[in-house]
Amino acid sequence: MPQMQPQQEWTPTRYAHNGDVQVAFDQLKGSEGEPLLLIMGLATARFWWPAGLCQAFADAGFAVARYDQRDAGQSTRMPDTATTNPFKALFAKRGDAYTSEDMTDDAIAVMDELGWERAHVFGHSLGGAIAQRIALRHPERVLSVTSSAALPSDVSGLGVLRYLRFGLLAKLARTKFPEGREGDIEAALTVWRGIASPGYPFDEAAARAWVEADVDSGPRDNKAQSRQIGAQWHGSRLKELRRPTLVLHGEQDPILRVSAGRATARAIDGARLVTYPGVGHDLPAVLWTDIARQVGDMAVRQLRSGGAGVIGQPLGE
Repeated sequence: MPQMQPQQEWTPTRYAHNGDVQVAFDQLKGSEGEPLLLIMGLATARFWWPAGLCQAFADAGFAVARYDQRDAGQSTRMPDTATTNPFKALFAKRGDAYTSEDMTDDAIAVMDELGWERAHVFGHSLGGAIAQRIALRHPERVLSVTSSAALPSDVSGLGVLRYLRFGLLAKLARTKFPEGREGDIEAALTVWRGIASPGYPFDEAAARAWVEADVDSGPRDNKAQSRQIGAQWHGSRLKELRRPTLVLHGEQDPILRVSAGRATARAIDGARLVTYPGVGHDLPAVLWTDIARQVGDMAVRQLRSGGAGVIGQPLGE
C-alpha cells in the first residue's frame, strides 16, 4: 500500500556493467553499516521500493542500495524475442533473451561497482526469486537472503501453477491502456490497486505520485515481462542454499498463494517464515518497521555466528 513518502536523497544514478548490459543503481545518502541490496519485481523499476521502508533499513543500520534489473527502469532493455506472452514464456520454459544466471550476475556487477565484497540481499516478488538465486550462484558474496512475496527459486514451468492465483493476473492481461504517459500511469495504478493489501486502506494520491517516478524512468515495454519471466534457471536446487534466510509473505496475496512462501522456507535449512494477515502482494507501511527489524535481527545473528561484514553503529546495539 503506497503511503506518503519521506523526503530522501539518493545518489545520482550510476551504472554497473555485465557485458553489454548497463545496470542502473543508486544508494540512499546517509545510510551506513551492513550492505543491503534491494531487488524489485517483474519489469518494475527500483523506484517502487517504498521510501519509508528504505529509511527504516537505514535506521536499522544498513547501507541501502537499489538497482533496476535488466529490462526495467533505467537499465538496458533487451532485444525482442519470439515469445511475447508472459504466460507462454513462463509455462513453456522458453527464454531466448537471457538466463536467470545473467540476472544474478547483474546484481554482482552492482555490488562490484559499490565496492561491496558481500551484502545482504532483499528481493520482492520476482526479485525474491533472484535473491535466492544470487545466494545459490554466488554464495561467497551473500551474507543473508530475504525473499518477499516470491516463488521458490527452483520451481518452473507448470510447477508454478500450484502457487498462482489467476484472477488478478487474467484481469491485468485483458486490460488495455492507451499509449503515452497517462496511459502508462493508469496501467501502473491498476496494478497497484490490484496487488494492494485488502486489510489496509489504499492511498490513491500517494500511489499516483509514486507511479509517476517509475513511469518517467524508462519507456513502456510490454514485452519486457516476457523476457524476464522467461529467463530460465539452470543452477542449484533451493535446498542447497546455505545462507541465513528470511521468507516474508502476505496471507491475502492476490498473485501468489502463501504456500509459495511456505515451500521456500521449507526447502532452506534454518529459514524463518513470517506471514502477515491482511497483506497482499505489496509492502504496506504498517510493516516497514517490523520488516527492517526482522532483517536487522537476522544480520545480527549472522554476524554473531561468525559471519563477516561491515558493522554499522545501530546494528547489533
